[in-house]
Amino acid sequence: MGPPTVCTHLDQVRDVAPRTPAGCEECLATGSRWVHLRLCLSCGHVGCCDDSPGKHATGHYHSIHHPLIRSFEPGETWGWCYPDKLFLDPAPRPHAARA
Repeated sequence: MGPPTVCTHLDQVRDVAPRTPAGCEECLATGSRWVHLRLCLSCGHVGCCDDSPGKHATGHYHSIHHPLIRSFEPGETWGWCYPDKLFLDPAPRPHAARA
């Protein structure tokens, strides 16, 4: 049996504000660089993508287990569910969790 075709974690989407709107939380703290940014839809953590040296968005998932992110890049609307390995476009919004 393959991965789910529908995200099973929509109940964890919250109405979050980015904790560090200027960039990746960990990279800003250490003076590192990032390529693209991702926003955790459970807590508002801003982390860098897997093309960045720190891979902090994925690291946040592995340490905290918040399942859903969305791109934090201007003009991008997609999201990703780590445990279901699902690309979501558009990314889920808080109202989707209550539908």
